[in-house]
Amino acid sequence: MTHVCTLTLPPVNEREALRYAACPEPDEATLSLLRQCINEAQPVISPRVCWCVQEVTMTDGGCRLGHIDTGSHDLGNILDGCDQAVIFGATLGVELDRLINKYGHLSPVRALMLQALGSERIEALCDSFCAHISEQLGAGLTPRFSPGYGDMKLERQAEIFALLDCPKNIGLCLTQGMIMTPSKSVTAICGIGGSCGSCGSHNSQCKCGLCTKTDCLFRRSV
Repeated sequence: MTHVCTLTLPPVNEREALRYAACPEPDEATLSLLRQCINEAQPVISPRVCWCVQEVTMTDGGCRLGHIDTGSHDLGNILDGCDQAVIFGATLGVELDRLINKYGHLSPVRALMLQALGSERIEALCDSFCAHISEQLGAGLTPRFSPGYGDMKLERQAEIFALLDCPKNIGLCLTQGMIMTPSKSVTAICGIGGSCGSCGSHNSQCKCGLCTKTDCLFRRSV
Protein backbone atom coordinates (compact mmCIF):
# COMPACT_ATOMS: atom_id res chain seq x y z
CA MET A 1 0.00 0.00 0.00
CA THR A 2 1.34 3.43 -0.97
CA HIS A 3 1.01 6.35 1.43
CA VAL A 4 1.28 10.08 0.70
CA CYS A 5 2.37 12.75 3.15
CA THR A 6 3.33 16.40 3.25
CA LEU A 7 5.94 17.67 5.68
CA THR A 8 6.96 21.05 7.01
CA LEU A 9 10.58 21.67 6.07
CA PRO A 10 13.11 22.96 8.59
CA PRO A 11 14.73 26.37 8.04
CA VAL A 12 17.24 26.52 5.19
CA ASN A 13 20.74 25.45 6.13
CA GLU A 14 22.61 28.28 4.44
CA ARG A 15 25.97 26.55 4.74
CA GLU A 16 24.62 23.49 2.90
CA ALA A 17 23.04 25.61 0.17
CA LEU A 18 26.34 27.46 -0.31
CA ARG A 19 28.17 24.14 -0.42
CA TYR A 20 25.97 23.07 -3.31
CA ALA A 21 26.70 26.43 -4.96
CA ALA A 22 30.45 25.78 -4.49
CA CYS A 23 30.72 28.92 -2.34
CA PRO A 24 32.10 27.70 1.01
CA GLU A 25 33.38 31.18 1.94
CA PRO A 26 30.75 33.60 0.62
CA ASP A 27 31.06 37.36 0.62
CA GLU A 28 28.21 39.63 1.70
CA ALA A 29 26.86 39.93 -1.86
CA THR A 30 26.63 36.13 -2.19
CA LEU A 31 24.90 35.79 1.18
CA SER A 32 22.47 38.52 0.20
CA LEU A 33 21.71 36.73 -3.09
CA LEU A 34 21.09 33.46 -1.27
CA ARG A 35 18.68 35.10 1.15
CA GLN A 36 16.83 36.81 -1.68
CA CYS A 37 16.48 33.42 -3.38
CA ILE A 38 15.21 31.84 -0.16
CA ASN A 39 12.52 34.51 0.17
CA GLU A 40 11.47 34.08 -3.46
CA ALA A 41 11.55 30.29 -3.53
CA GLN A 42 9.90 29.43 -0.21
CA PRO A 43 6.33 30.30 -1.32
CA VAL A 44 6.52 28.10 -4.45
CA ILE A 45 8.07 25.00 -2.88
CA SER A 46 5.48 22.25 -2.43
CA PRO A 47 7.11 19.28 -0.64
CA ARG A 48 5.38 15.93 -1.05
CA VAL A 49 6.39 12.32 -0.42
CA CYS A 50 4.86 8.97 -1.36
CA TRP A 51 6.13 5.76 0.18
CA CYS A 52 5.51 2.09 0.90
CA VAL A 53 7.12 -0.75 2.82
CA GLN A 54 8.40 -3.84 1.02
CA GLU A 55 9.85 -7.15 2.19
CA VAL A 56 13.60 -7.59 1.70
CA THR A 57 14.91 -10.86 0.27
CA MET A 58 18.61 -11.47 -0.30
CA THR A 59 19.44 -13.11 -3.63
CA ASP A 60 22.53 -14.24 -5.51
CA GLY A 61 22.17 -11.08 -7.62
CA GLY A 62 21.92 -8.73 -4.65
CA CYS A 63 18.50 -8.27 -3.11
CA ARG A 64 14.81 -8.16 -3.93
CA LEU A 65 12.33 -5.58 -2.63
CA GLY A 66 8.90 -7.14 -2.90
CA HIS A 67 8.67 -7.98 -6.61
CA ILE A 68 11.54 -5.66 -7.62
CA ASP A 69 14.82 -7.45 -8.25
CA THR A 70 17.32 -4.65 -7.66
CA GLY A 71 20.33 -6.55 -9.01
CA SER A 72 22.46 -4.57 -6.56
CA HIS A 73 25.02 -6.11 -4.23
CA ASP A 74 25.76 -2.63 -2.84
CA LEU A 75 22.15 -2.20 -1.76
CA GLY A 76 22.15 -5.77 -0.44
CA ASN A 77 25.11 -4.90 1.79
CA ILE A 78 23.29 -1.88 3.18
CA LEU A 79 20.09 -3.85 3.79
CA ASP A 80 21.89 -6.78 5.37
CA GLY A 81 19.98 -7.65 8.55
CA CYS A 82 16.81 -5.83 7.45
CA ASP A 83 13.58 -7.76 6.83
CA GLN A 84 11.79 -4.73 5.37
CA ALA A 85 12.64 -1.50 3.58
CA VAL A 86 10.94 1.82 2.96
CA ILE A 87 10.81 2.87 -0.70
CA PHE A 88 9.89 6.50 -1.28
CA GLY A 89 9.65 9.29 -3.81
CA ALA A 90 9.97 12.94 -2.79
CA THR A 91 9.60 16.18 -4.74
CA LEU A 92 9.56 19.94 -4.23
CA GLY A 93 7.04 20.45 -7.03
CA VAL A 94 7.13 22.00 -10.48
CA GLU A 95 6.97 25.69 -9.53
CA LEU A 96 10.59 25.78 -8.34
CA ASP A 97 11.70 24.39 -11.71
CA ARG A 98 9.76 27.18 -13.41
CA LEU A 99 11.44 29.79 -11.24
CA ILE A 100 14.89 28.36 -12.02
CA ASN A 101 14.10 28.27 -15.74
CA LYS A 102 12.92 31.88 -15.67
CA TYR A 103 16.18 33.11 -14.18
CA GLY A 104 18.18 30.89 -16.50
CA HIS A 105 17.40 33.55 -19.12
CA LEU A 106 17.31 36.64 -16.91
CA SER A 107 20.07 36.02 -14.35
CA PRO A 108 22.20 32.86 -14.61
CA VAL A 109 23.85 33.58 -11.25
CA ARG A 110 20.47 33.71 -9.51
CA ALA A 111 19.43 30.54 -11.36
CA LEU A 112 22.57 28.79 -10.07
CA MET A 113 21.81 29.85 -6.50
CA LEU A 114 18.22 28.65 -6.84
CA GLN A 115 19.53 25.31 -8.11
CA ALA A 116 21.76 25.04 -5.03
CA LEU A 117 18.90 26.02 -2.75
CA GLY A 118 16.70 23.38 -4.39
CA SER A 119 19.35 20.74 -3.75
CA GLU A 120 19.51 21.71 -0.08
CA ARG A 121 15.70 21.70 0.19
CA ILE A 122 15.19 18.26 -1.38
CA GLU A 123 17.85 16.79 0.90
CA ALA A 124 16.13 18.47 3.85
CA LEU A 125 12.83 16.94 2.74
CA CYS A 126 14.37 13.46 2.53
CA ASP A 127 16.00 13.86 5.94
CA SER A 128 12.72 15.09 7.46
CA PHE A 129 10.80 12.20 5.93
CA CYS A 130 13.31 9.62 7.19
CA ALA A 131 13.14 11.08 10.70
CA HIS A 132 9.34 11.10 10.53
CA ILE A 133 9.00 7.55 9.26
CA SER A 134 11.62 6.25 11.70
CA GLU A 135 9.60 7.68 14.58
CA GLN A 136 6.35 6.36 13.11
CA LEU A 137 7.76 2.85 12.68
CA GLY A 138 9.68 2.92 15.95
CA ALA A 139 12.85 1.72 14.24
CA GLY A 140 16.10 3.10 12.91
CA LEU A 141 16.75 3.38 9.18
CA THR A 142 19.83 2.63 7.12
CA PRO A 143 21.32 5.35 4.90
CA ARG A 144 19.31 6.18 1.77
CA PHE A 145 20.23 4.40 -1.46
CA SER A 146 18.89 5.36 -4.89
CA PRO A 147 18.88 3.95 -8.43
CA GLY A 148 22.13 5.03 -10.07
CA TYR A 149 24.14 4.64 -6.85
CA GLY A 150 26.92 2.05 -6.90
CA ASP A 151 25.93 -1.01 -8.92
CA MET A 152 22.17 -0.34 -8.92
CA LYS A 153 21.16 0.45 -12.49
CA LEU A 154 19.27 3.67 -13.14
CA GLU A 155 16.67 1.67 -15.09
CA ARG A 156 15.32 0.35 -11.75
CA GLN A 157 13.83 3.83 -11.40
CA ALA A 158 10.96 2.85 -13.67
CA GLU A 159 9.98 -0.05 -11.40
CA ILE A 160 9.99 2.21 -8.34
CA PHE A 161 7.81 4.76 -10.15
CA ALA A 162 5.36 2.02 -11.10
CA LEU A 163 5.28 0.66 -7.55
CA LEU A 164 4.63 4.05 -5.97
CA ASP A 165 2.56 5.51 -8.84
CA CYS A 166 4.55 8.72 -8.42
CA PRO A 167 2.78 10.68 -11.21
CA LYS A 168 -0.63 10.16 -9.66
CA ASN A 169 0.38 10.49 -6.02
CA ILE A 170 2.84 13.40 -6.02
CA GLY A 171 3.03 14.65 -9.62
CA LEU A 172 6.52 13.20 -10.12
CA CYS A 173 7.18 11.89 -13.63
CA LEU A 174 9.97 9.98 -15.36
CA THR A 175 11.20 10.51 -18.91
CA GLN A 176 12.31 7.69 -21.21
CA GLY A 177 15.88 8.74 -20.40
CA MET A 178 15.20 8.13 -16.67
CA ILE A 179 15.21 11.85 -15.83
CA MET A 180 12.82 12.90 -13.08
CA THR A 181 10.54 15.90 -13.50
CA PRO A 182 10.30 18.09 -11.46
CA SER A 183 14.08 18.06 -11.27
CA LYS A 184 14.33 18.64 -7.52
CA SER A 185 13.09 15.17 -6.69
CA VAL A 186 14.48 11.95 -5.23
CA THR A 187 13.56 8.28 -5.07
CA ALA A 188 15.32 6.21 -2.43
CA ILE A 189 15.37 3.04 -0.35
CA CYS A 190 16.06 2.73 3.39
CA GLY A 191 16.27 -0.49 5.36
CA ILE A 192 14.09 -0.65 8.48
CA GLY A 193 15.78 -1.62 11.73
CA GLY A 194 19.27 -1.84 10.30
CA SER A 195 22.31 0.31 10.92
CA CYS A 196 24.96 1.93 8.78
CA GLY A 197 27.78 -0.44 7.86
CA SER A 198 30.13 2.53 7.58
CA CYS A 199 29.69 4.07 11.02
CA GLY A 200 27.41 1.67 12.89
CA SER A 201 24.75 4.32 13.41
CA HIS A 202 21.14 4.69 12.24
CA ASN A 203 21.96 8.01 10.57
CA SER A 204 20.36 8.31 7.12
CA GLN A 205 22.59 11.28 6.24
CA CYS A 206 25.96 9.45 6.11
CA LYS A 207 25.80 8.46 2.42
CA CYS A 208 29.21 10.04 1.79
CA GLY A 209 30.75 7.46 4.10
CA LEU A 210 29.53 4.71 1.75
CA CYS A 211 30.83 6.35 -1.43
CA THR A 212 34.27 5.58 -2.81
CA LYS A 213 34.58 8.86 -4.74
CA THR A 214 36.77 10.64 -2.21
CA ASP A 215 37.63 13.55 -4.55
CA CYS A 216 33.98 14.65 -4.94
CA LEU A 217 33.57 18.43 -4.68
CA PHE A 218 30.37 17.98 -2.67
CA ARG A 219 31.66 15.32 -0.30
CA ARG A 220 30.87 15.89 3.36
CA SER A 221 33.56 15.09 5.94
CA VAL A 222 32.91 11.59 7.33
